[in-house]
Amino acid sequence: MALVVQKYGGSSVADADGLARVARRIVATRAAGHDVAVVVSAMGDTTDDLLDLTREITRKPTARELDMLLTAGERISMALLAMAIHELGHPATSFTGVQAGLRTNDEFGRARILDVAPDRIRSVLDDGGVAIVAGFQGGSADDDVTTLGRGGSDTTAVALAAALDADVCEVLTDVDGLFSADPRVVSLARQLPHLSTEEALELSAHGAKVLHLRSIEFARRYDVPLHVRSSFTDLPGTWVSDDPRVVPQRPVPHKNQEDPMEEPRIRGLAHSHDQSKLTVVNVPDVPGRAAAIFAVITDAVESLDMIGQTHTASDTGVIDFSFALPVEDAHKAVEALQARQSELGFTAVTRDDSVGKLSVVGSGMRSSPEVPATLFRALSAAGITVHLLATSEIRLSVVVEGSQLDAATQAVHTAFGLDVELDEDGVPSDGSPRALAHAGSGR
Repeated sequence: MALVVQKYGGSSVADADGLARVARRIVATRAAGHDVAVVVSAMGDTTDDLLDLTREITRKPTARELDMLLTAGERISMALLAMAIHELGHPATSFTGVQAGLRTNDEFGRARILDVAPDRIRSVLDDGGVAIVAGFQGGSADDDVTTLGRGGSDTTAVALAAALDADVCEVLTDVDGLFSADPRVVSLARQLPHLSTEEALELSAHGAKVLHLRSIEFARRYDVPLHVRSSFTDLPGTWVSDDPRVVPQRPVPHKNQEDPMEEPRIRGLAHSHDQSKLTVVNVPDVPGRAAAIFAVITDAVESLDMIGQTHTASDTGVIDFSFALPVEDAHKAVEALQARQSELGFTAVTRDDSVGKLSVVGSGMRSSPEVPATLFRALSAAGITVHLLATSEIRLSVVVEGSQLDAATQAVHTAFGLDVELDEDGVPSDGSPRALAHAGSGR
């Protein structure tokens, strides 16, 4: 018997039929001998509908009341799902985030989980019932309802799995797993059976939207195996873990084989249209000025990923700095820089929202010059110009024109040999499932 935490996204519980299908799946898992705790998102577009209604009332809702409103969506789906399970003759009890023991700080709209005390959840499981928890929410020390922000239900599920010491956290959504690229853009993208947490973090941080970043970070910290799969099929999905009992390790080559262990292993691509290129023009080339520019930006936004510097061969006494940021962060950074322009002495700050970012993720990247060479050859052959470049131990990212991002993704996917081979019937020859979509629904 295993303890399984299952998370169902909004598309999985979008209507009564979806709730009934999910209930049958939960009961089947319970009938197989497993204890089951469930985290559920709001039904379909419920949260968007609530936000639209809010805009009809006010342009500036208070953060506390907005959190109070938005948590209603998950409360509806949790109660209805419990009823659907009851109809199948099995006991189930629903809980809000507060009732489930999720304690957070008091940052409304983006609360962080401080502690999970799942005593009531354990009690239901010990009595043979199914515990259903509203995702995306918790409670502060003052007993105010808080929400966890984008991807909050994923984070709720992994936090609950960690607190319960669950054997696995299943993230069930409207996709078959994680793929080597977005199959809506790359038709020959292959489904990935296994990923390390580091690989999944990089893919999620730079465009793949199936798993939320915070949930992977939680899983990595507390050694929670993640199993991403579709709630609409029984396909095997993708495992995300660093445990060799869950994710097979690379085989050691035979002594007579050429040793490939230091060759780079490209796992997949991620792309994002939600990017801006920000350029600070004519920054005085004096000690400490670059540090001051960076300090202003990092105070205004949560992260800064890609940085470029233009310094001509002739000594002009000024330099330009370029940054790639999510569009929302770029707006904040521009406002912060303009407020300090006279002090920092630059001429102007420009923002270009017509760019996109493509990231190649895999191991052995920094030590292999063949990886950037392959990338640039593929982009050059497709007539695509690179604006900015950034590297890490397992990632290489470039900023290109947004109108060329899809073509860049397709060209690079092929160049790295990631395209799945199809048989004469158009079926993947490796037996991998095809995708329904790449960007998951729900929170």
